Amino acid sequence: MLHDVMPGTEEHLLEEMRSAYMGIDPTADSLHIGHLVGVMLLRHFQLAGHKPYALIGGATGMIGDPSGKSAERNLLDEATLRHNQQALKEQLSRFLDFDNDEKNAAVLVNNYDWMKNFSFLDFIRDVGKHITVNYMMAKDSVKKRLSSEAKEGMSFTEFTYQMVQGYDFLHLYQNHGCSLQMGGSDQWGNITTGTEMIRRIGNGKGYALTCPLITKADGTKFGKTEGGNIWLDAERTSPYRFYQYWLNVSDEDADKYIKIFTFLTKPEIDALISEHHESPHLRILQKRLAEEITVMVHSRDDLDNAIKASNILFGKSTSEDLKKLDEKTFLDVFDGVPQAEIAKSELKNGLDMIGALADKTNFLGSNSEARRELKQNSISVNKEKVNAEYLITQADLISGKYVLLQRGKKNYFVLIVI
Repeated sequence: MLHDVMPGTEEHLLEEMRSAYMGIDPTADSLHIGHLVGVMLLRHFQLAGHKPYALIGGATGMIGDPSGKSAERNLLDEATLRHNQQALKEQLSRFLDFDNDEKNAAVLVNNYDWMKNFSFLDFIRDVGKHITVNYMMAKDSVKKRLSSEAKEGMSFTEFTYQMVQGYDFLHLYQNHGCSLQMGGSDQWGNITTGTEMIRRIGNGKGYALTCPLITKADGTKFGKTEGGNIWLDAERTSPYRFYQYWLNVSDEDADKYIKIFTFLTKPEIDALISEHHESPHLRILQKRLAEEITVMVHSRDDLDNAIKASNILFGKSTSEDLKKLDEKTFLDVFDGVPQAEIAKSELKNGLDMIGALADKTNFLGSNSEARRELKQNSISVNKEKVNAEYLITQADLISGKYVLLQRGKKNYFVLIVI
């Protein structure tokens, strides 16, 4: 999990309890798994007896960090930022202990609270004069944007971003005793601007530590799917879909992620990797990774439900298992499955199977094909085998509006009753 570290950092941490912080972008009211590496760092830090600060970038969120970006971000208003801050704190509470009476209880701060009263003249007089343009221009994040062929270039607002982030470090150093800033490897330039301010303005010593930016073995972006980000909020990404993401990572990625995204001990991890290499088809690493991280982000119950939902597609399950799924999970499990709508009135006297399979839905090509499949006992309604005499009624509805039809093992069709 270590990419770069400033000389002397390890010795500094071994001396006594230290305070360290990491910034979190508040542009959404949920973290996504791209944030998890930094959050895990803060958690390791607290477990080691140090005091973690999670900094919500309310002020910097109003500007937008140019690091790794090719275009400027949308700016947020204060009400949105405050809402996002509260939501993020609730999620962070699953990882960090904010409420204990120990000296190393976690603290949440928002840089908007100390930046909002700063006038422009005050900032350029008290802070700006200490950092030269030459120093700022030498940063990779600035050089890349200036040398890119993007027509819009780089605004003055973005150019000053490193000054604002640097001042955060100085403020936390002077007011909270924070001597270490952590972040992704793309933040090294911004973090060292902060250590430079601490040296020049605070006459002190700040330290920097970064973790690698997580990549996927196939070159695609970590944490992204066709549907977008994998969020920690169950409303944005269901626990089932979250679980499936980790279950489906490659062997190479599972080998790496098990070390980063779990708190298993090194002997446990080494044993799992060894076991996985002996029988890779069992996907032991992926299963344990998905289990550990789903429980950590959601709950044991959510994990159990995700496993049950997975078994509906890939294992033996019953009509009862199916009916226990909430609507969102049901739709996630059968995402992309063909579907048709029928009126609720069709179920009043029961919908016959020929109508359900062909006439009303076109799941099967013809009535004669429907009769043949029913005769061969290959048709199921909600995972239960049925014959030609079966009638679909409201008692068959899942979440009050769905019926799952199935031919053989793998051909599914969703009937939506409206």
